[in-house]
Amino acid sequence: MAITYQFNKTSLQGLEKNLKMRQRTLPTLQSKESALRLEVKKAKDEIKELDEEVNRRIKAYDQMIALWGEFDTSLIHVDDVRMSIKKIAGVRVPVLDEVVYTTKAFSIYDSPKWFYDGFEQLKAIADVGIRQEFVRRKVDLLEYARKKTTQKVNLFEKVQIPGYQDAIRKIKRFMEDEENLSKSSQKIVKAKRQREADLAEQERKEAAV
Repeated sequence: MAITYQFNKTSLQGLEKNLKMRQRTLPTLQSKESALRLEVKKAKDEIKELDEEVNRRIKAYDQMIALWGEFDTSLIHVDDVRMSIKKIAGVRVPVLDEVVYTTKAFSIYDSPKWFYDGFEQLKAIADVGIRQEFVRRKVDLLEYARKKTTQKVNLFEKVQIPGYQDAIRKIKRFMEDEENLSKSSQKIVKAKRQREADLAEQERKEAAV
């Protein structure tokens, strides 16, 4: 980002104000970046745990594959997914509160004994799968926020703050040079006037003689 400025006091004050604002904001951004980085890692670890749980449950499902042929999957379906919003490191993410299922009535006398356990297994697999989607969405949102925050930290740290500092140095150097030049000019003018005054005084004295 190119920093525009003029070689005057007003421009200098504006640059100094912008520099101080960024220097104050940078530690907050760095803390937010660290917090987001940690939360992303925690969420990714959670996804790994859910993946392992899904694999365990699928293996348990596969062991009963012969029996599942008897199970009527229309007896159960997801009716609603209830969620809320939670702020993590300043980022709004969806949180799974509850999965609501609708089950159809069936005869426990005419159905195999394991049907009830079958319901519970299907619910467990669905719960984990839905939780996975929520956590993946959380990772996406947190990762996006972290990248944006990292970009801003880099912008402040590597571009804007050094840029403002450099511009301020140039303006101060210019103003100092201008002041020194003005003082030198004043000395020259003063010396010239003094010489003229001395010469006039000498001429006056010679005229009096």
